[in-house]
Amino acid sequence: MSLPSVSRDSTLLSLFLYIVSLSLFSQEAPLTELPGLKERAVVLDIIARVVELNETETWTSENSKVTIPGRPVTIKLVGQNVVVLAQFTPYVREDGKKFLVAQGQVWIDTEDSGIKYQTTVQTIPLDYGERLFFFPLGQKTKDGKSRIEIQLELKPYVKEPPSKEDPTNTDNTSGDTPKK
Repeated sequence: MSLPSVSRDSTLLSLFLYIVSLSLFSQEAPLTELPGLKERAVVLDIIARVVELNETETWTSENSKVTIPGRPVTIKLVGQNVVVLAQFTPYVREDGKKFLVAQGQVWIDTEDSGIKYQTTVQTIPLDYGERLFFFPLGQKTKDGKSRIEIQLELKPYVKEPPSKEDPTNTDNTSGDTPKK
C-alpha cells in the first residue's frame, strides 16, 4: 500500500518551508520548579526534515525537549496541502527498560481525491542514545516526490552546572534544553 507524499512542486515547498512550524507543547510547570521530577526527567532530541528524492535536504529543524516519562512531546508541521501532528511519549519501566509511544495524525489535500486523514500509533522499545526515524507520510517516495522525516533520540536529563566564567548564565526554568 502506497502512502501519500508531499508534492515536489517548488511553490508548495517554498510555502511549506515558510509556514512549517515546529511547536513543542507541554505547558505545565517547568521541571526546575517541581521537586522530585528533575531526577526522572529525560531529553527528547527531535530533528524534523524535508528530504527530496535525490536525498537533498530542503528544510530542517532541530530541537530538544525536557520531559518526564508519561508526558508527551508534540510537534506540528503545517504546509500548503499537508498538516502533520505527532506526539511522542517516553516511558521508563521500573526495570529500567525504555520505550516510546509515537502517535501521528496526517491530513493531506490531494487534487484527485480531496482531503485524506491517516493516523498511526506505534510502541517502540529503545535505549538511551538510540536513534529512531518516524515517517508521517511514509518512507518510500515516488518520482518527483519528497518526504518528511522526523529523527528522535532519547537521553537522560543531565543538569549542567552554571559556568563560573559566564555571569549571564542563569537557570533555564522553561525545562527546554537549547541545541548547541
